[in-house]
Amino acid sequence: MKFTQGNLDKIERVIEEGGYIIRYERGTFQSGYCILQAKKVVVLNKFLQTEGRINTLIDLLPLLNINIDILTHESQRLFEELIAVEVQR
Repeated sequence: MKFTQGNLDKIERVIEEGGYIIRYERGTFQSGYCILQAKKVVVLNKFLQTEGRINTLIDLLPLLNINIDILTHESQRLFEELIAVEVQR
């Protein structure tokens, strides 16, 4: 996967369709992100570049409780593809 804004938008769409809110904030993130499970909010370090944002979101996907059935068909395919990539890492 290329590290483009379009691909980042697609990954963000999958997460948002899964019921999560993505926010880019400034803070002292040891890993570049923070998950607030009770509120379904994912907070990423706003200073990450596009590549870092994509990699961080791909790393987070398996940790999020996303029901694949509520995703659009396109988002389901991308979700499954990204999970497969994460498993191979």
